[in-house]
Formats: sequence, structure tokens, C-alpha cells
Amino acid sequence: MGDTTGSPYDINGQHFNPDMFLQKLFKAYVNVVINNVLVFVLLCILFQECSLKQIMDQEGDIVRDTQTLHSDMQTLVYENYNKFISATDTIRKMKSDFKKMEDEMDLLAANMESITSFSEQISCTLQDTRQQITKLSGVHSLLKRLQFLFKLPGKLKHTIQDGQYSQAVQDYIHAQRVLQQYGNMASFQGIQSDCEIIVEELKQKLRDQFKSKEATAKELAESVDLLLQLQEPADSLCAEFLAHAETRLGEQLTILKELQDQDIIEFVDVGSSGFLSDLCLMVASYNDMFINRPRLQDAQQCDELDSVALSQLGNFVLCNMQHYFDLVGKRIEREQEGGAGDTVVLVRALDRFHRRLQAMNTLFSDTDFARTGTEIVLRAGRRQCRYHLQTLKTHFSDTLTQVRQSLAAPKLINQDGDSSTSLSELLTSLVLATVEKVKGVLQDLLVFAQSDLTFGLKPHFREAFCIDNVREDLVVGFLHHLTATARGFCDSGDSKSPPALLLLLSKMCLEFETSSVHYLLSQTDEWFNIEDRHGSGILTGEAEICNSMRAAAQELLNHYVRMQGLSVSQMLRKSVETRDWLHTIEPRTVRAVMKRVVEDIAAVDSQVGALYEEGQRAERSSDSSRRTHSASVSRHVYRSNWSSYAPSQLDSSLVTNIQKLFSERIEIFSSVEFSKVSILTGIIKISLKTFLECVRLRTFSRYGLQQIQVDTHYLQLYLWRFVADENLVHFLLDEILGSAVHRCLDPVLMEPSVVEIICERG
Repeated sequence: MGDTTGSPYDINGQHFNPDMFLQKLFKAYVNVVINNVLVFVLLCILFQECSLKQIMDQEGDIVRDTQTLHSDMQTLVYENYNKFISATDTIRKMKSDFKKMEDEMDLLAANMESITSFSEQISCTLQDTRQQITKLSGVHSLLKRLQFLFKLPGKLKHTIQDGQYSQAVQDYIHAQRVLQQYGNMASFQGIQSDCEIIVEELKQKLRDQFKSKEATAKELAESVDLLLQLQEPADSLCAEFLAHAETRLGEQLTILKELQDQDIIEFVDVGSSGFLSDLCLMVASYNDMFINRPRLQDAQQCDELDSVALSQLGNFVLCNMQHYFDLVGKRIEREQEGGAGDTVVLVRALDRFHRRLQAMNTLFSDTDFARTGTEIVLRAGRRQCRYHLQTLKTHFSDTLTQVRQSLAAPKLINQDGDSSTSLSELLTSLVLATVEKVKGVLQDLLVFAQSDLTFGLKPHFREAFCIDNVREDLVVGFLHHLTATARGFCDSGDSKSPPALLLLLSKMCLEFETSSVHYLLSQTDEWFNIEDRHGSGILTGEAEICNSMRAAAQELLNHYVRMQGLSVSQMLRKSVETRDWLHTIEPRTVRAVMKRVVEDIAAVDSQVGALYEEGQRAERSSDSSRRTHSASVSRHVYRSNWSSYAPSQLDSSLVTNIQKLFSERIEIFSSVEFSKVSILTGIIKISLKTFLECVRLRTFSRYGLQQIQVDTHYLQLYLWRFVADENLVHFLLDEILGSAVHRCLDPVLMEPSVVEIICERG
């Protein structure tokens, strides 16, 4: 056993030698390898599976492998040698430390036994003394309580005089149970009566402080809390608390009334920091004192008190908030009077007002004050839209006034030869000024729909403000006002409007119908995020407004044609009615009124051409003047034939009626198209029809008939170029001359060559 312990090959022994142990392992390994080789060779020879050369080669391979393994073994030993040494030292040190720890644990156990023994001896010695100390401690505590009771009245007076009401209440409540329990004893009755008198004085001081106008909300809450601790009736305290709060809030509302002339943002800030802050503080204090208090009484009684307290609080808050909303609404209306206020400042104030009301909802959740605030904001937005609508109407009226002043003397404009440029510039300025004004108004109202506003993204506000107020009431309403104003100039009673204004307004309505209506509506929908609700009936369709614009343009243009036709007709009517056709002299020239008619028609042509396109005309002959001459000759022959027949031979009226049966009917007052030739055609039809009816009412001599012949020929020379179909002019002039023949006492027409000479000379 001793030899084994001292062996250098024992890995657990103190004399372990790693080098000798590894050499021993290596020798054993080599012997095993050699033995395996020998066995292999013997087997190969025995079974004659390999030749001698193969066996020698195999032996060489085995030797090389053995040398390789030997080299790897040495490398492994060298690399891990320090680790083996360190592990050996660590194990030796651990053995030594464990032995030392075992000795210390034995010493500790001996010490604990000694301490236990001494403790038992001390406990036995002090047993009697501990009981005496406990008894003395109880007596000392009782004496302190008695001392507190005897000193309580004086202490209460002292704390009340110092204003320490809370400390006085705490002291009284602390001693109240003992006084109630031992109040029948003579020694305690005096103390109890003194304390009750002092507490009554304290209650009175608390009530005085409770009713004081100088008391802050914190002092008010403290007074109510102390009175509740002194068992005062909670329902009466609720009423007194709310009455005092009503007085305080009334003072804040009075301050707001005095600030009606101040800046609106300052007004809202004062209302938020003054009235709303005090109201929130009072509601929070009320909830803490009367509703969320600890339930120390009967549960049913507490529920009844909570119901009464909540009812009184609800009525109190609603009444005061209604007064506040009325003041804010009046201040906002005053800010918007006359449109003098800045919309950005107004919206900023409304946002602060609405944001604070949302905070009110978290404190008083029974009523949605934020929705009431949204209604106030919505009314402000509606008033702003109405003001802007009135602004647009005023601007449009002023612009029309300027246009009327510019068109007050159209003759002068025509004489300057610049009527085309003037009318087109007036039209451009009128349309652009109106559209830009509407855009400016929309941009001003866009601040109401900003996403950072507390009310800006609420569906209730966006639908009512963006759709109803901005799009429908403002934009669509103004477009309807525009058409109504334009149509107002078509009233028969308004004869002071220059005809050029009717023409200009007609073209303006067409411009709006073509592009401006679509532009304004799409711009409004884009800026205010209005979704197109097809078939919902909420949004006024673009087609409806465009149709109204086109109808107004048509009505204005028809009225313009009638006015211009009436102007020319009056000249023709007066020229016929004021002349004595039975005693007139032989015609030597064209009457001046016919020249004036042609000049006026040419002026109208220039005026209409400044705004409207030419339009389509019927195909003309290659030489209209030559056609006019041949028509005059044929008509002369035709009328001469009428004069040669006797009444019994042929009734000339019958010939005329037969001719009318085969001619197309001419609509004199039909609607005109939006083109220059159609407008001029309508004016010339009205003028010539008036001329025809006037001729039918007169009686002519020979020279009177010949004067009508000269006049009609002169008109035919110049009017054909203004109409869409020159055959219409030929037909009406033939009707005029034919009527003159029927109304002539001696129907003899002038030679066509003479008529030509007179007209060319005229």
C-alpha cells in the first residue's frame, strides 16, 4: 500500500510525475502497435494473400504512421504540460482550504453554544423586572391620555387662535371617542362641555371662512372638509358650497362682460384661466368632498346623498356654462360684426376655447361641452361665410358699376375704333376679378379646416361647415346670385342698362359655364376635402349650375337683341309716322334715318364681334351687289305688272297671299345662337319687321312709294353682309315694298337705274 501511494504513476498521489506517466503510456501504445503489425504479417503469410513486397510496403506505412502518432503525442504533451501542473497545484490548495474551513466551523459551533447559555441566564434574571416595566409603561400611557384630555380645551383654544383649524379638528376627533365613552363621569363632563363649546365656535369660524368672498378655492375646500369631519349635514354643505361657488363664478363672468372690447384671444384666455379654471377646481373639490368621500355611514344613506349631490352639481354646472357660452357667443359675434376681425386670430381663439372645453369633458362627463363648443364654432364659421358671401356680392356689384360707367358712352368708344379691345378687356377683368375674389375668400376660410385644430377634423363640423356653409351656401350661393343678378338686367322695367352690359354679362355667364364653374367647385372640393357623393343630393351638381349659367346667358343675349332691335325700330317707326307720305316730293336721296340704321347696325356688329365668334353663314352668290340689282329690276317689273291690272282682273292681295304660302315662315323673336351673325340677324329681323308693320299702317302717294323703294334698296345694299342668310333680308324688304304698293294710291315704281344712282350718291 505504501509503494502504491509513493508511485510516480499514481495520478492521485503526491509523488505523481507527468513525464514518466506519459512515457509509460507511449511505450504501451507502441507495443500494441507492433503486436498488431506482427499479427498482420503472420496472417498475410499464413493465408498467402499478399506478396512479400506488399507486406514490406505495408510495414513501411505502419512505421510512418507510428512515427506520426509519436510526434503528435509529444506535441500534445508539450502544449498541455502547464495545464497539468496548474491543475495539480489547484487540487492541492483546495485540500488545504477545506481542512482549515472545517476547523473554523467547529470553533463557531462552540461559540454559539456559549452565547445560548448566557442568554438563558440573563432571561431568568430579568423576568420579574420586565413585568414591572410593562405595568409602569401602561400606567404612563394612561396618564398621558388623561393629561391630553385635561389640556384639550386649552389646546383647542390655542390652535384656533393661531388659525390651525385642521389641527384643532384632528385633536377633537382624537379625543371625541373617549369623551363620549366616559362622558357620564363627573370628572369628564366639564371637559366635554368645554370642548363642545369650543368646537361650536370652531364650526362658526369655518362657516364664516366658508362664506367669505376673500377665501380661495383651497381654503373653501378645507373648510368644507373640516365641517364634514365635525359631522355637519352634507346636503346643507353642498348647497352652501355651490352658493358660494356661484358667487365666485359670477364675479368671473362679470370680468368677462367687462372685457367685451378687448382682444378676442385675451378674452378667451381670461375665460379659460379664470372662469373655467375656477369651475374645474370647484367641481373637483365638490367631487372629492361630497361624492368620492369615504363611505363611513349607512350605504343607503350614502347613495341618497350622492344622488342629491350629483343633481345639484349638474344643475350648477349647466347653468354657469350656459352663461359662459352666451358671453363667448356674443363676443364672437361682436368680433365678426362688419367683418373687421382677422379670420386667423378668430380661429386661433376658437381653437383655444374648444380645446379647453375638451378638458372639461374629462372632469364632467355627464354633458358633452365640447359639442356645444363645436356648435358655437360652427355658428362663427357660418357667420364668416355669410359675411364673405355679402363681400362677394358687394364686390360683384361694384365691379358691375365700374363696367356700367365704362359703357356709359358706347358711341364714343365706337368712334375711337377700340370697342373690341375695350369690351374684351372689361370681360377679362370682370371674370378674373370675380374668380380671384372667390379664391381669396376660400383661402381665408381654409384656416377653419386645418388639421391641427381640435374641431377641424370632427365629422360633424367638417360636414356642416365645409359642405353646407362653404360649398353650398357660399360658392354655389354666389354663383346663383351671379346668374340672378345678370338676369335682373333683363327686367322690362330696367331700361337704363346699356345694351353692351347685357352683351358683356351674357358672355360672362358663358365663360363661367365653360370653365370658371368647374374650376371654383373643384378647387373648393380639393381644398376642403369634400368627397363627391353621387346621387346623395347633398352636393349641388356642376351640370345644374352650368345649365343655369347657359340659360342666363341665353336670356341676356335675347334681351340684348330685343333692346337693340327696339332701338333701331324706334328710329324707323318715328321716320314713318312723322312723315306726310301723301304730299311728299319726288325722292332725290336716301333718307338720313336709313343711313343712321346702317351705321347703328355696323356699330352693333363691331360691338358683338369683340366678344362672340363670327358663326356660320348660308352660302352666298358670287356677287351680292349684282344680285341686288337684278332683284330690284325683277321686282320693278313685277310691281309694274300689278299696277297695269285692273281690280277685276287680278287681286294683288291674292297674289301676295299665294306667294306667302310657298315661303318659309320667319320667327322674328326666336332665340339667337351664341354667334355674331345670329345676333345681328335677330336685330335686323326685329327692325325690318317693325318697318313693315309701320308701312302697313300708312297710306302712300306715288312719290312716297318711290321713297320707300329707294330706302329698301339702300338697306338691301348694306344689310346683307350682317346676316346669316341674305335671302331673309331680301324677303323682308320685298314684304315692305309690297305692303307700300298695296297702301299706295298711285303705285308706280321708280326706274331701277335711277334707284341705283340715288343709292350710290347717298
